[in-house]
Amino acid sequence: MRILLVGAGGVGSAFCAIAARRDFFETVVVTDYSLERAERAAATDARYVAAQLDASSAEAVAALCREHAITHVMNAVDPVFDMPVFEGAFAAGADYLDMAMSLSRPHPESPYEKTGVKLGDEQLAVAGEWEAAGRLALVGIGVEPGLSDVLARYAADHLFSEIDELGTRDGANLVVTDEDGDEVFAPSFSMWTTIEECLNPPVVWEDGAWHTTAPFSEPEVFDFPEGIGPVECVNVEHEEVLLMPRWIECRRATFKYGLGEEMIGILKVLHQLGLDSTEPVRVKAASGGHCEVSPRDVVAAVLPDPAGIGPRMTGKTCAGVWVTGRGTDGEPRSTYLYHVVDNEWTMREYGHQCVVWQTAVNPVVALELLATGVWKGAGVLGPEAFDAVPFLDLLSAYGSPWGIREM
Repeated sequence: MRILLVGAGGVGSAFCAIAARRDFFETVVVTDYSLERAERAAATDARYVAAQLDASSAEAVAALCREHAITHVMNAVDPVFDMPVFEGAFAAGADYLDMAMSLSRPHPESPYEKTGVKLGDEQLAVAGEWEAAGRLALVGIGVEPGLSDVLARYAADHLFSEIDELGTRDGANLVVTDEDGDEVFAPSFSMWTTIEECLNPPVVWEDGAWHTTAPFSEPEVFDFPEGIGPVECVNVEHEEVLLMPRWIECRRATFKYGLGEEMIGILKVLHQLGLDSTEPVRVKAASGGHCEVSPRDVVAAVLPDPAGIGPRMTGKTCAGVWVTGRGTDGEPRSTYLYHVVDNEWTMREYGHQCVVWQTAVNPVVALELLATGVWKGAGVLGPEAFDAVPFLDLLSAYGSPWGIREM
């Protein structure tokens, strides 16, 4: 297996640190728009080489795949680049993995009632072409989407005879402090992506169809395990809701995120001020004259880099799926299947903060299963399309076990 890693930011760098301990691949070509950042991530293992890559160019992705005889493209950049990376992999005859799917576009007239272009629609539309070519695009194989989908598959196959709801629930008790020990606002994941998924109309699967609702709707307090405790969660647009019902029979599918009052307030202000927009605006340049810049890019640029906040972060993060319905005995059942990661452990063991580490470990596990032939397939498939047991066993073997809690 020869892997092209597109993106050497927080998740990409954590991917390199995790994969360096495994022997299922021949090489990883670590790429980024910044060659320096790619070289820094590639320095962790002798099997890695660095290269500069513009992820917005499908032609550039395909050319680098051909140059290095790449078998698998691992997409670790913001989802705005999904389609060119996806298309470049296909053009070069490589398999493809990502941790977030192609972007959505809200319904032009009824954004909080009807779906427009849904997450992943552009990729799923060409599933037949990938299948005919014998190529696999494994989409949404981060932690959420990704591990949450694997856990849903496990619940459907081994714990439940009938599922009412697959409710992905994400929460944490993470705190980031400055040099004086004061708590500061520093998102643990890409702010560009956070704005995208939190301010778009959330999608809910119900009664055999997808529909939308208002951002931050249906607040609920969810009690997360292993000391995290109660966190208020709200509806957020996310890929699980678009993937799970395609392979798992359920009456309802939701995604709720424990954002917290501060984050919700900041996101609302960004939206009110137009700072969530991706459309370039004309501004005065420091050197004189004018230039065009996306307001959202500016917001992301002025915040701390998620890859660098680990040493000043404490706490745990939890991803999982709350499944309700009837157990294999026919009796009512309510179960939370989850994965908790402690920032102290990931920093000590890998030198990366827990949110990016938890995201990155899952595609490494998936690639190992593909390399050994345990997982195989063709087309555009979500994690639910594969057997969950070998994935969860291997995740535990990596030193990061998952858990089950009856509710």
